[in-house]
Amino acid sequence: MCGIVGYIGSKQASDVIIDGLEKLEYRGYDSAGVAVVNGDDKISWAKKQGRLSGLEAILAKKPVEGTVGIGHTRWATHGAPSDLNSHPHLNAAETIAVVHNGIIENYMELREMLIAEGYVFKSETDTEVAVHLIDKFYEGDLLTAVYRAVEQFRGAYALGVVSANHPGELVAVRKESPLIVGVGEGEYFIASDVPAILKYTRNVYYLENDEVVYVKDGKLTILDGEQKVIDKELKVVEWDIEAASKGGFDHFMMKEIYDQPQAIHDTLMRRLDEDGMIHLDDIKLTKEDLDGITKMYIVACGTAYHAGLVGKYAIEKLAKVPVEVDIASEFRYSDPFIDEHTMLIVVSQSGETADTLAAMKLAKAKGARVLAITNVVGSSVAREAHDVFYTWAGPEIAVASTKAYTAQMIAFYMIALDFAYKKGTITLEAYHETIKKIEALAPLVQEILADKDEIEKIAMDMKDAQNAFYLGRGVDYTTAREAALKLKEISYIYTEAFAAGELKHGPIALIDQGTPVLCIVTQEALEEKMISNIKEVKARGAFVIAITRKGNTEVAKVADDVIYIPGADDLLMPVLSVIPTQLISYYVSIARGNDVDKPRNLAKSVTVE
Repeated sequence: MCGIVGYIGSKQASDVIIDGLEKLEYRGYDSAGVAVVNGDDKISWAKKQGRLSGLEAILAKKPVEGTVGIGHTRWATHGAPSDLNSHPHLNAAETIAVVHNGIIENYMELREMLIAEGYVFKSETDTEVAVHLIDKFYEGDLLTAVYRAVEQFRGAYALGVVSANHPGELVAVRKESPLIVGVGEGEYFIASDVPAILKYTRNVYYLENDEVVYVKDGKLTILDGEQKVIDKELKVVEWDIEAASKGGFDHFMMKEIYDQPQAIHDTLMRRLDEDGMIHLDDIKLTKEDLDGITKMYIVACGTAYHAGLVGKYAIEKLAKVPVEVDIASEFRYSDPFIDEHTMLIVVSQSGETADTLAAMKLAKAKGARVLAITNVVGSSVAREAHDVFYTWAGPEIAVASTKAYTAQMIAFYMIALDFAYKKGTITLEAYHETIKKIEALAPLVQEILADKDEIEKIAMDMKDAQNAFYLGRGVDYTTAREAALKLKEISYIYTEAFAAGELKHGPIALIDQGTPVLCIVTQEALEEKMISNIKEVKARGAFVIAITRKGNTEVAKVADDVIYIPGADDLLMPVLSVIPTQLISYYVSIARGNDVDKPRNLAKSVTVE
């Protein structure tokens, strides 16, 4: 997954592009580049392996000037990070430049065909195929050449194209990879995500698959795959650039951890009417619809998958419908039992996760009702689903998800309550009582954050660890899995989560003297069992850090360190228990000298399979 920015207007394109790429660096940061049309016979360009700052240093010494250009920040898929593999890619004459997000799956056969015709490749990327194909089909009309080239592609792609022979033109194409168009005063922008252009405009077109953007002589046209003009609705982005800034914090991740009380509040309160009833804006499911659903699947990737595991607990407990949770990248290949009596709930922070989108298409083809939980208005997941729940978490920039995860859990609680009330599996009194308990979570999260200094001290005991483990039972095991993912992805400590009852079936062999074992103990019915598991790992030399409810003195008797959190209903405890684990991951990562917001080898949204 990569970040694309393009500009055409009266400003210096490279300034606008670099500014936009800074906002998209969470999408990829192993190299960056720009290409600008300036009226010369050739395109001016610069690109550099590494962080965006490396490219900025080059441009400071040797600017590329012009008012039309494209830029890119890369997350490598084809070819290792290098200057040569960096985008943009150019044809031999350096008159056409292309940036690309996605994967052209048939690039090898296209590459071989082009080599046979005399084209010379400088990189290992699939993207270079695109620029040479456009060159091959170019006969004086840039737009036609782009259309003819993309007809040859299989796979997912968003493209930005400029040409020295067409200094007043910008072409962009979307196919299964996010791309938006920003509309300013006499200027236009293309970008992979909204933050890149918010400094300049809030007026945005969200492109659909196979749509083509064509700007010529100051006029924007959006076309379909047959080159027919499309009349699209211009959307206005409601949030501003401040929501995507650090807000005085050292890192986006910490700022977003602190955003969680507000995200919980907004996700809930925006959907409560004056009578305290939930209204799920874009979910139009009646009692009759729900009575016809005999099975639900929840499908997602990474952190969103863990939110889905919490969702399973909530829906099964409250709405009494059997739920299976599956990883999106595996779902399609398991031949799932889907028919018109099935509901598929997909979860994606970005709304652009490639594997999740593929699962949706499979389910829809088999007649299932698809409900999407996403944070991004107008995203592909939102457009493809029958019903949509927006989490209102605001933009999340750090690669390691925090506030999106808590908002997704709140979404599941609300959906489960709505389904349960409509189906008659919960009384009105219990319905309102549960809503009040969810509403109380935001100040409880704030209470945990007030003790972050104590959590930081405990985290320092782990900074030199080579391995670490999380243990939990019931819904605490779900939190353990999310906590382990956070720690491994930003601290690079090998971390695994285990259902505590499985310890004796193999995993306990991994426990050695001093091994950090973090035990989540919030489920009252499972507390005694967890204490027994703590004793088991302690007997093997583990250093145990427990996360438990305030007042739980029994856990303190067996653990080396205890993080106390406020109590809530057992079903809602994952919202509280995950907060200390986010802080632990953050502080351990900082202590190890890592880049918290941009961990190695990772990007925010995975838009390729």
